[in-house]
Amino acid sequence: MKHNRKVIVYIATSLDGYIATKEESVHWLDETEAAGDNGFAAFYETIDTVIMGKNTYDWVVNQELEEFPYKGMTCYVYTSSDTAVNNEDVTFVQGEVSELIQQLQRQPGKNIWIVGGGELLHHYIKENLVDEYIITIAPIILGSGIPLFKELQSNIHLQLEQVKKYAQFAELHFLKK
Repeated sequence: MKHNRKVIVYIATSLDGYIATKEESVHWLDETEAAGDNGFAAFYETIDTVIMGKNTYDWVVNQELEEFPYKGMTCYVYTSSDTAVNNEDVTFVQGEVSELIQQLQRQPGKNIWIVGGGELLHHYIKENLVDEYIITIAPIILGSGIPLFKELQSNIHLQLEQVKKYAQFAELHFLKK
């Protein structure tokens, strides 16, 4: 299916491929020298929709931020709970990941960011729904945690589009072939 809105995974990982510790912490990212926002603001301008899993949403909410970080974006949160109630910031969804993406790609708009977490990312990757992967690698080996990639039944071939360095971070940008 040809569409104008790309589905993008934009995420940071440890050198050994973990997006968070076993305790679901990403504070190790703060321990690495960065270059400003590592290109986040420029990326953020290209999207208008974010999708995340309920655990990621709960983690964001528990950070005690002054304001929901995706304010003004259309934000969907996948949950298995029938009791989740939509609010001004998010719409809770259930069902197959491909259904929501197909619906969103038929609508006008900017790109769609799959924020995380690991389980949700796995479903999008497994179903080959991701158009671009922008992966920032931090110079740390965690040894264990929540992996960026899980076992797949088939290969997904990508094309390296660009490599950028932000202080101690390396950003790899891949396109789906």
